[in-house]
Amino acid sequence: MLLWVFFLVILTLSSGSHCSLPSLPLRTPRYADAIFTNSYRKVLGQLSARKLLQDIMSRQHGERNQEQGEKVRLGRQVDNMQADQKQMALESILGALQQKHR
Repeated sequence: MLLWVFFLVILTLSSGSHCSLPSLPLRTPRYADAIFTNSYRKVLGQLSARKLLQDIMSRQHGERNQEQGEKVRLGRQVDNMQADQKQMALESILGALQQKHR
């Protein structure tokens, strides 16, 4: 019997003007909006971070390609210089041989 009295007192207190149930429905949409806004900002942050990383990676890849291209050009210039030196050496040898046979 004492338990029933306690239960009735609790019910009457909770149904009184002290309860803040009417403010709960107003709070729920705001809470849902805050959750959505936070999630949306998080997704936008992840997207911008991903884009930044892709930009950095593409720049590094472009720089590597540019460095490789410069190395190839430098190698070709060295090869051309060596070929020119060989050709000049052969021409001087041929010129010396021709003068000997005259």
